[in-house]
Amino acid sequence: MNFIALVRRDLRLALRQGTDAFVSLLFFVLVLVLVPLAIGPEPQLLARVAPGLIWIAALLSVLLSLERMFQSEYEDGSLDQLALSGIPFALIVAAKVTAQWLTTGLPLLLAGPILAAMLALPNDAQAVLLLSLLLGTPTLSLVGAIGAALVVGARRGGVLLALLVLPLYVPVLIFAAGAIDAAAAGLPARPHLLLLAGCLAVSLPLAPLAAAAALKDALR
Repeated sequence: MNFIALVRRDLRLALRQGTDAFVSLLFFVLVLVLVPLAIGPEPQLLARVAPGLIWIAALLSVLLSLERMFQSEYEDGSLDQLALSGIPFALIVAAKVTAQWLTTGLPLLLAGPILAAMLALPNDAQAVLLLSLLLGTPTLSLVGAIGAALVVGARRGGVLLALLVLPLYVPVLIFAAGAIDAAAAGLPARPHLLLLAGCLAVSLPLAPLAAAAALKDALR
């Protein structure tokens, strides 16, 4: 029950502010809309670059929203109050990751197929794109939570966060784009998707614990 209450609280705060989710989605859309204007409207060329392009845009969009995951509550003292409430820190992190994905990852998931069609991605590859976003964006949020917790209270935290998190995002980027590429070429995408699911299975239990440990150190 505490988990659901925390998710609702963070969703209300995110929707009240509205900027992070809107900026992330706007960035995702603008990148995918502007690239065809730069490289030309040829369908074969767009379809070839679409898998990597979509996932790079998604990765950077999630990264934009990570810095404020814990920072604002650290600054106003809300994080200290949550720590004194007796709720396990890992549960707090899991709730924040869930709310962050619902406000950032889910809009990307919904917008992805529309933008993929605009980039002339084949129908089979569009279905794999949906699966890759469904498996990959939660992993980005979970891994990003570790980086966001490590830079809480740091000056120029956004730069440090990018340096910490981007190398850890590389496997997700490779497996997700590889799955879409394979589907577009008529090859089985299942091995790539299984590897992507493996990344999610590993990060799901470990990331909240690691981020919780970093937050405890930051509050000492």
